[in-house]
Amino acid sequence: MKPLVSILITAYNAEDTIAYTLESAIAQTWQRKEIIVVDDGSTDRTAEVARGFKEVRVVSTENYGLSGAQNNAFPLSQGDYIQYLDADDLLAPDKIERQLAALGDFDRRRILLSSPWAPFYYRIRGARFVRNSLCQDLSPVEWLLRKIGENLHMQNATWLVSRELAEAAGPWDTRLHVDNDGEYFCRVLLASEGTRFVPGTGIYYRASGGTNRVSYIGNSDKKKESLLLTIKLHIQYLRSLEESERVRKTCLAYLQLRYGNQFYPERPDLMQEAQQLARMLGGRLQPPKLSWKYLWIQKLFGFAVAKRVRNRWNQYKSSVMKSWDKALFRLEGGNRIRTPGSFRRSSAL
Repeated sequence: MKPLVSILITAYNAEDTIAYTLESAIAQTWQRKEIIVVDDGSTDRTAEVARGFKEVRVVSTENYGLSGAQNNAFPLSQGDYIQYLDADDLLAPDKIERQLAALGDFDRRRILLSSPWAPFYYRIRGARFVRNSLCQDLSPVEWLLRKIGENLHMQNATWLVSRELAEAAGPWDTRLHVDNDGEYFCRVLLASEGTRFVPGTGIYYRASGGTNRVSYIGNSDKKKESLLLTIKLHIQYLRSLEESERVRKTCLAYLQLRYGNQFYPERPDLMQEAQQLARMLGGRLQPPKLSWKYLWIQKLFGFAVAKRVRNRWNQYKSSVMKSWDKALFRLEGGNRIRTPGSFRRSSAL
């Protein structure tokens, strides 16, 4: 019998996007699947929209946060493989089928399947799939070295995880308020025999660009403290696979980047912790440098002001691009809330 795939979707206040996501899940060419939505205490119409799809099981809970919602979703599933999917992202129709077809007859379920991903705002037409050094078959240590050393990101829905791997990795870490998925999939990777990259299909990642997204840190002390914890865990996981000079250099570069982007100069306590970690790795963190565009601001008003200006300018550029794409999406017939079956009929998608 073909394996059952559980598509697990955790959602919080996602009424504008979840129907698109569900339609992409339902449209999967892999027929033996179950689709489960955990509505994590939404205050909008998320659950109502999801219950409009007869193929979907919807469970509503109080608000536990992303990690807690994922931990609530997994025990509801029966699948041999788990497809995690955010409530605003889209699966290519053949994503699951192609990944399972890439497994050989004698492959064990400790192979971790991955695929490309393409960022978009509203329209997937023209979205370009990201290709980087993670887009190939890799051992766990080589994958982590490239992710950390090159500051790369593999969107969480690209993975197709066997139940055996998910159980070996354990639950999502509820202490984390940022990079929850990055830390979780590191543990999945550690339990695996390596990755198998499947080209020609993938997922569409909605780059929301807003300050309410889980990955946005801003001035949140809770998220900055959580980030330092996930940095420590990433370094611990990599060093558990290999203790070498190249690993220490990679970890130092990884720590330096986040030190400058998130901790310096606003959180001297976290800066001190990061320096202690750097000394354990045999190095020392340096004061960060801004690009030439912001140097005059730094000279006049200081590093902290120049950093805020840079961050706000980047947010503004993203907001303009998102607004423009939204306008084009509406002109092409996009709707605010989808109805069952409209993903397959829409020319805008």
